Amino acid sequence: MLGIDRSASDQAIKSAYRKLAMQYHPDRNPDNPEAEERFKEASEAYAVLIDSEKRAAYDRYGHAGVSGASGGFGGFDPNSFSGFEDILGDLFGLSDLFGSGGRRRGRSQRGEDLREDLTLEFEEAVFGAERQIAYRHYEQCDHCSGSGIAPGKSAQSCRACGGRGQVRYQQGFFSIARACPNCRGAGQVITEPCVKCRGEGRVTRQRSLEVKVPAGVEDGTRMRFNGKGHSGAHGGGAGDLYVVLHVKDHPFFEREGNNLYCAMPVSYAQAALGTELRIPTLQGEHALKVPEGTQSGTIFRIRNQGVPVLNGHGRGDLYVEVKVVTPARLNKRQRELLQELEHGQAFENRPQRRSLIHKMKDMFA
Repeated sequence: MLGIDRSASDQAIKSAYRKLAMQYHPDRNPDNPEAEERFKEASEAYAVLIDSEKRAAYDRYGHAGVSGASGGFGGFDPNSFSGFEDILGDLFGLSDLFGSGGRRRGRSQRGEDLREDLTLEFEEAVFGAERQIAYRHYEQCDHCSGSGIAPGKSAQSCRACGGRGQVRYQQGFFSIARACPNCRGAGQVITEPCVKCRGEGRVTRQRSLEVKVPAGVEDGTRMRFNGKGHSGAHGGGAGDLYVVLHVKDHPFFEREGNNLYCAMPVSYAQAALGTELRIPTLQGEHALKVPEGTQSGTIFRIRNQGVPVLNGHGRGDLYVEVKVVTPARLNKRQRELLQELEHGQAFENRPQRRSLIHKMKDMFA
């Protein structure tokens, strides 16, 4: 019935039943009595196989081993499906599929989380900062203490559900309970709401918050402030406030994790003869020695000149890429010097001609 083999695990049994339940559930097939019968058969099979004792009896004796058991084949009992709401409750939005007795929901609910965005300068993200933000959120109404009921009054029992918070109806072979649409599952209705919050139990207020940004945060970092979000309706707890940080780009440095990267231009002569560069860092200048013969694209590492580790110890490093700049215009003297240099390099690199005597000496050596 479930399309599984004898060695199927409990998880495989649940998955197979869930798939069939989605396909043949009566709510999805209101005009198909065969679908309801198929759903019932799958439910019976699941009730047997998910119970270790019933499954053992079925493995040994087949249908005869479970025909007299409650919930088995030929003796289906919807009240035995106490665990089915865990599988199907989230599937169809039902709080009690098989009449096992649902609980009344409280009127109070937790408040929603709130998001605010904060833009930081590059240096503020590196070294940390203290910023103040202003935001609006729902707070508990002080006139009714968050109940939503006018002072001195009380809520009345819901007549639609008799105060149970649920209404039931028969669906095929089992009873279904859903939240009462009149009281939204609370079991009570407010006949005389608070005039200040109009029965919501909360009002909108403007607040400010001091945000201490730690050193080393990155773009997109979220800071969480517990209980600073919206207060819940009807006295429910407050949600959280999330401050999302946005870091501006730096005109000279690029950041990757805790490391910084930059490029420094040098002349052809500096790269050939060597030089000392004054590298700007976030903590001041740093002297970098460039050895003679340095090629364009060479990267030098300066330790501990990067970004501090967030909520930790140490810093990243600064990586400096040397780029040799080719002059766009040359005067007559500069051109002559470069031509002489090129001629000298060509002579040094030219293969030397060897005499016949030297060649013969090499042959008989």
